[in-house]
Amino acid sequence: MAVELSHPEGLLRQTDYAPLAIGTGSRLLFLAGQTATSPEGIVEADDLAGQVYAALRYVVIGIQGGGGEAKDIARLTCYIPDWRLDKWDAVLDGVGRAQECEGVAKPMPPITIIGVQALFNPQLLVEIEAIAIVG
Repeated sequence: MAVELSHPEGLLRQTDYAPLAIGTGSRLLFLAGQTATSPEGIVEADDLAGQVYAALRYVVIGIQGGGGEAKDIARLTCYIPDWRLDKWDAVLDGVGRAQECEGVAKPMPPITIIGVQALFNPQLLVEIEAIAIVG
């Protein structure tokens, strides 16, 4: 296993994500931000949960394109316009779908959410970058 998720003693305990990913692989993959935009340029969902799921699906596709798998994801960074804590449940809903359908780790790898003013397209509600470590 290239990525081991961990909860070191002394850090905030939560169940949604692991605060530490320990990588032992030989290659790093740095994936550009992915959105809920199809290869044809169509935004696939109009709600945050749906866009989180679609963006994570594209993250997995990108990681697979680099020779990895969903389990190799070591870090996620989410950019969300007008971030508020009440959006967290929608993020978790989208992540849950990606865990069920795309093999994203449960709990999630370390994740950071950054509130931003806007994304490239005003229809977009989230953009997700990923780092993966492959065997």
